[in-house]
Amino acid sequence: ICQGLIAPPERKEESPHLLTHLVVSLVETFSRSQRTEDDIPLGERKTVTDFCYLLDKSKQLFNGLRDLPQYGHKQWQSYFGRTFDVYTKLWKFQQQHRQVLDSRYGLKRWQIGEVASKIGQLYYHYYLRTSETSYLNEAFSFYSAIRQRSYYFQVNKEDRPELVVKKLRYYARYIVVCLLLNKMDLVKVLVKELSEEIEDYTQRFNTEDQLEWNLVLQEVAAFVEADPVVVLNDNNSVVVTSNRLQEGGVPPLEQGMVVGQLVLADALIIGNCNNQVKFSELTIDMFRMLQALEREPVNLATQTSKQGTLEPNEKPAKRENPHKYLLYKPTFSQLFTFLSASFKELPANSVLLVYLSATGVFPTGHTDYEGPYDFGGVLTNTNRDVVNGETVQKRNQAQKEMHCLHPGDLFPFTRKPLFVIVDSSNSSAYKNFTNLFGQPLVCLLSPTVYPKSVQDFQKAAVISASGFS
Repeated sequence: ICQGLIAPPERKEESPHLLTHLVVSLVETFSRSQRTEDDIPLGERKTVTDFCYLLDKSKQLFNGLRDLPQYGHKQWQSYFGRTFDVYTKLWKFQQQHRQVLDSRYGLKRWQIGEVASKIGQLYYHYYLRTSETSYLNEAFSFYSAIRQRSYYFQVNKEDRPELVVKKLRYYARYIVVCLLLNKMDLVKVLVKELSEEIEDYTQRFNTEDQLEWNLVLQEVAAFVEADPVVVLNDNNSVVVTSNRLQEGGVPPLEQGMVVGQLVLADALIIGNCNNQVKFSELTIDMFRMLQALEREPVNLATQTSKQGTLEPNEKPAKRENPHKYLLYKPTFSQLFTFLSASFKELPANSVLLVYLSATGVFPTGHTDYEGPYDFGGVLTNTNRDVVNGETVQKRNQAQKEMHCLHPGDLFPFTRKPLFVIVDSSNSSAYKNFTNLFGQPLVCLLSPTVYPKSVQDFQKAAVISASGFS
């Protein structure tokens, strides 16, 4: 209302009639806006107020998710519960009062899409925290609805690059969920749509993130190309396989074996291979391994009695997957922190699995005594010691590599049942893994030498995925 009155001409040139006219116009404009607000029924005004409150509260809780500890099982559950509760109310509220919100609040379709996208993210992150694959289906349902109902369609017509970025991020998250659900045909369609959206975005807006979005496209295209694993039977015909455990697909126990002696409860899946294909901090090896530790997902929507609920507490009947941590290029301290957290919270009669897909680190010299720190190990993140892309060497031959997970680093965790899988060019460093405490211990090591018939495949696997996975 006051725009244009902030910096008036010098007072000596002002006309009294002009000032009077401006004051009268200002009063009339204020009166009209006051009458318009008074014309809104009290109930509709309360609807808008309640919606704004729920929207602000949901954003506050959602932004707080990033501050939750990444490890541990108990600290985050109550916070997720409150967040789901608010988003449940917000989603149902906008459904019930859509007409009022459209006319009085000016609710746009992209704003509805943004709420749905946040709910999809909630379900996805709840899947990461619980390893329950059914929540992937719920995330997929919301992401799919956004596309089917064209919630973000009008975004491209607005001259606001930040809204287009919201749409691009939605596509990237949708693709990740589809990859995890093995919906590869849909992934290819989404990648094509994302490519068109990025092209339109870069043509309309001269922004600094153009290269970043093109890199996202390159990563997902390489991931899709590298993922398929072709399995042939004796007749050289293709066999369709699934990495996840199928219902009723558990092999029978051998004679004399007792059910429930040990249960796989926790798993650390670590990816730190140089130049390996990845998307969204998920390498191909990590992608395959996390699915190998899961059952096929069940759609929660068919099991939920309350229509429209987002509450994640209603779980399928006792079919929990092992809890997983996915660590992409962790530093040694990060890896050790997550290992310690898993070890601390490991239930009785349970096993901790550690999967290491990482570049091998080899010893630089030989000593008379060859202990658990003399054979090298696998690489951990060395980002603090990288200059112009090359690792700075700060040790002589008598010192051990500090950015390396040596076999001896895992010895403290053998106080509980441990299953170690090493997928590395230096997996042999772990072949003499010592069982100091008499607990169950298994070490599964990838081969370091391949027959000639598969050497070409293994060379290609260096940039796509390991032949071992």
